[in-house]
Amino acid sequence: MRAWQVTKHGEPREALTLRDTAPPEPGPGQLRLRVLGAAVGFPDLSLCRGAYALTPPLPFTPGQEAVGFVTAAGPGARAREGERVMAVSAFFLGHGSFAEQCLALDDFAFSAPDDMDDTQAAGFTIPFHTAWVALVRRAALAPGENVLVLGAAGGTGSAAVQLAKALGARVIATAGGADKAAFCRRLGADVVVDYRSDDIARAVRDATGGRGVEVAFDAVGGTAFDAATRCIAHEGRLLLVGFAGGSFGQPRAEHLVERNYSVLGVIPSAYDRAFREDAQRGLLEHFRAGRLRPCVHDVVPFEKIPEAVGRIADGEVLGRQIIAAPR
Repeated sequence: MRAWQVTKHGEPREALTLRDTAPPEPGPGQLRLRVLGAAVGFPDLSLCRGAYALTPPLPFTPGQEAVGFVTAAGPGARAREGERVMAVSAFFLGHGSFAEQCLALDDFAFSAPDDMDDTQAAGFTIPFHTAWVALVRRAALAPGENVLVLGAAGGTGSAAVQLAKALGARVIATAGGADKAAFCRRLGADVVVDYRSDDIARAVRDATGGRGVEVAFDAVGGTAFDAATRCIAHEGRLLLVGFAGGSFGQPRAEHLVERNYSVLGVIPSAYDRAFREDAQRGLLEHFRAGRLRPCVHDVVPFEKIPEAVGRIADGEVLGRQIIAAPR
């Protein structure tokens, strides 16, 4: 089979090589999928650069999520051969979804519903489950609360905007540039702050009558996190989700005490099957009601994966890029 593998760390166009490899064999609790579609995300860029915490040894195939048909199931797996599933891949073992076949985690795989096509299913699992863990589980978001979404035009940020609106929140989104700001408005954001021209903290305080936001969703880190700390409300919850800006936010203990807010880490990987199934049911209810939609920037041919990952670094993408099924 063909797979795009990182053979050396660096920028995607130099790091990724198309190679012929043997199809991976699923171990306990694993599935092998014939890939119908895969999503490109910021972690794939970090994997190419060797900067991601779960980067496997060289060479490896990146790609964190996929939709595909199960071609083999390891011991203990629930999914069955021939089933169409949407899943998180075993990218951390080197067998990600930028390939004709990949390994997937059975306990993070769901039957792909008939009313969700391959393009939608390929990019649904990670962003929306991350948003669910952040907003529902960790922040216990209540209707009417103000939510700040940093990096709202990205894959996870766009999911957070939609889910927060679906849960009845008032959403303040940040984005860089007019195109991204307009995209966030189309997602349903009530207020959009263009961080290239406006000060985030001041704009948020103005939009909330000086109170600040009860919840801040930070997929950016760095200076964006610092801005969120300046406009978080009393007893607010600041969610550490990612580091698209280059580094995670750095909480300061004295500021936490002085302003009386919480900083919560967010990752969807440690939850059990029952929690994930419950989250999936809730997310699909919102999807079928038209409140959630994977935001697809474009559909990219399998042969153009290095260029697609490179666009992440260029900051050109609104939502997600989806890789088409290999021909």
